[in-house]
Amino acid sequence: MDATTAFLKELVETDGAPGAESAVAAVMERYLKGVGAISRDRLGSFICEKKGSASAPRVLMAGHLDEVGFMVKSVTKEGFVKFLALGGWWGHVVLGQRLRIHTRRGPVLGVVGSKPPHELREEDRKKVLEIKDLFLDVGATSDWDVKKKLDIRPGDPILPVSDFTVMANPNLMLAKAWDNRMGCALAAEVAKRLKGVPHPNTLFAVATVQEEVGLRGAQTSAFKVQPDVAFALDVGIAHDIPGTEGDEKLGGGPLIVVYDSSSIPNRGLLDLVVETAKKQRIPLQFESVERGGTDAGRFHMIGEGVPSLSLGVAARYIHSHVSIIDRRDLDRTVDLLVALVKRLDKRTVGRLV
Repeated sequence: MDATTAFLKELVETDGAPGAESAVAAVMERYLKGVGAISRDRLGSFICEKKGSASAPRVLMAGHLDEVGFMVKSVTKEGFVKFLALGGWWGHVVLGQRLRIHTRRGPVLGVVGSKPPHELREEDRKKVLEIKDLFLDVGATSDWDVKKKLDIRPGDPILPVSDFTVMANPNLMLAKAWDNRMGCALAAEVAKRLKGVPHPNTLFAVATVQEEVGLRGAQTSAFKVQPDVAFALDVGIAHDIPGTEGDEKLGGGPLIVVYDSSSIPNRGLLDLVVETAKKQRIPLQFESVERGGTDAGRFHMIGEGVPSLSLGVAARYIHSHVSIIDRRDLDRTVDLLVALVKRLDKRTVGRLV
């Protein structure tokens, strides 16, 4: 396992629900120690300032620390935990899955209850499940057990239990939280790659908080950084599985978002990315997302406006307990971003209007 793979493993196996991302930020800080000055905004977003040969332009590249998860809502008298979703979940992918509650005394394992198929009525088989109707079984016999013995309280974060695994195809990696520890890894790898390398700007490798519940850390971190140009680094949806439509696939190269419901990319910046990829002989994929957005949705509206673009890698099965990415996409995207940083001098960024 090389250093990057070890870093990826630690990132995805560290739990970080929206509003509880500090442990993941600590992983970022350890990895980028010595690369640049490290700070936080007051919501908890992580910022590493990597100085180049000029203080400006200020280039922001950011993933988000949080992953989709849940939060304890209440406890029934029988000792079952009711929960609410943090981020977008489809109820059917949650059934029967292991979840981990983070209490002030430590983690508590549970499983989402489900009926055996033998007892499902015909109308149950056709029903669309809602998160509000699900419950978590932590092995308790009463609400007293849950509250007093296990110290589970409303507001405690809940995360999927899923180990990082390199698959039979060694390029493919299976884990929870690729959305969006992948973006965090991209930002960190670019900053690390540029250590000791001249670039005509100052790079801010950022990992924001609370993206899955409203792009909140994007707004506060960008206010702190005051970027001249910004990249939201995230995963996109791979459409290389049965029953989906689209050309995006694992191993197809960096994925450029040409439209989502939160932002439209700056045209000059989009052209620069495409031109740079062509020069570097890096294949590109393009994605449009009619529902959902990325941190670029906040970056581009800071101050008088910031030329922004969202890009990243394709992933299968996002917003579930497990997703799959292709390591080659990560490496190519880092190559592209490093090449872009080297081109983003004052004159080039000044033309992005």
